[in-house]
Amino acid sequence: MKTSIKTYNPYNGNHLETYKLDSKTIIKEKLLLADQTFKTWKQFEIEERVELLQNLANELYKNKQKLSDLMTEEMGKPILESKAEIEKCIYLIDFYIKNAEQFLQDDLINTEAHESFISYDPLGCILAVMPWNFPFWQVFRFAVPTLTAGNVALLKHASNVTGCAIAIEKLFLDAGFPKGCFQTLITDHENIEKLMANDIVKAVSLTGSENAGRKIAELAGKNLKPSLLELGGSNACIILEDVDLDKYIDTIVKARMLNSGQSCIAAKRFIVVESIYEDFIKKFTSKVKELKYGDPTKEDTTISCLAREDLAKELETQVQKSIDRGAKVALGHKREGAYYQPTILTDVTAEMPVFKEETFGPVAAVVKVKNEDEAYLTAANSKFGLGTMVFTSDYEAATDRISEIEDGGFFINEMVKSDPRLPFGGTKISGFGRELSKEGMLAFVNIKTVYINK
Repeated sequence: MKTSIKTYNPYNGNHLETYKLDSKTIIKEKLLLADQTFKTWKQFEIEERVELLQNLANELYKNKQKLSDLMTEEMGKPILESKAEIEKCIYLIDFYIKNAEQFLQDDLINTEAHESFISYDPLGCILAVMPWNFPFWQVFRFAVPTLTAGNVALLKHASNVTGCAIAIEKLFLDAGFPKGCFQTLITDHENIEKLMANDIVKAVSLTGSENAGRKIAELAGKNLKPSLLELGGSNACIILEDVDLDKYIDTIVKARMLNSGQSCIAAKRFIVVESIYEDFIKKFTSKVKELKYGDPTKEDTTISCLAREDLAKELETQVQKSIDRGAKVALGHKREGAYYQPTILTDVTAEMPVFKEETFGPVAAVVKVKNEDEAYLTAANSKFGLGTMVFTSDYEAATDRISEIEDGGFFINEMVKSDPRLPFGGTKISGFGRELSKEGMLAFVNIKTVYINK
């Protein structure tokens, strides 16, 4: 039986730490503490919770370098991107500091009653199952609105970023949140079924793969508990013939290569109208070649290894199977350990793995289409539904196409990205529910109707 977790630096393979798994007794104690803490935490005034949010932001700011170093060590993210992730968490907190009271206030409804309104009551203990690719951001975008709404949280983080998980719990404690408000479980996936069945756990939020989403959705359904699923994506990036490539090429490259390509909302399928195809390939390839691979702790490194070697091997297999079916390598397709070279594939068709599957790494699948109509049809040809981006000089014409795309996001002349001010989530097998903005704050509340007559 597994009793510990070992973490490794994916860039050099060095062993970082060994963590003892929580025993059944410890997990039970954490569940009971969460339940006890909720009874008092839900009574806190919103102003008191918001005050603690400011403390949390201060703790992140004070420890930015140390936390960024930890993130880079555990999953190989270039250090500048790690720092940017911490800064984005601070921005998220600032958004909810300014808006939490408004989002959670009772909504008065005019009816025949003396008084009727909608109140937003917290549910209780919410379980979060989170991935390694954005080890702080993914957790904070769940935890900040969820706790501010009056819930408490248990985190089951990805095992390879266990150090980050422990650091996050410490941040909440150091900020003054009551003990038990936010707890990290050092456990494996085998215990998730037991956690979901426990009456203390009222709901679950998962960011992860399609397979993980199906399992969590099944458990949530079995136990009649709400769930929010943010799953994989294969976002289309449509390049129309009237685009100013010189203006947007840097954004287009970043849309695929940010976080070494390990992002659910990255551009993965580049759908290019044939009249601009050759020019796009030339400029795109030139910019990708400028990415600098190296030690992720160095500030001039712009792309690094993947978080684990098995992930790089899986990506290599997807690319090779696509090549076997006719795709051409314009750049890359070389692997060394956990590093997978930024890769551009052309002559991609809808039957290839790099088109119909999620590629979690720096691989751009380029599809040539005849015209704008075919571009939108090709973009919509996916079982995923996180987001689509369109690059064009005629943004008004692009807005007329919004309804043709079923995804959770539609971005014109910008990469798909999450923003605290806007709801975030997917459709189809990319999941359901929304994080961030007001919708994220209300994801785990009881929307209660109150009706009063004299």
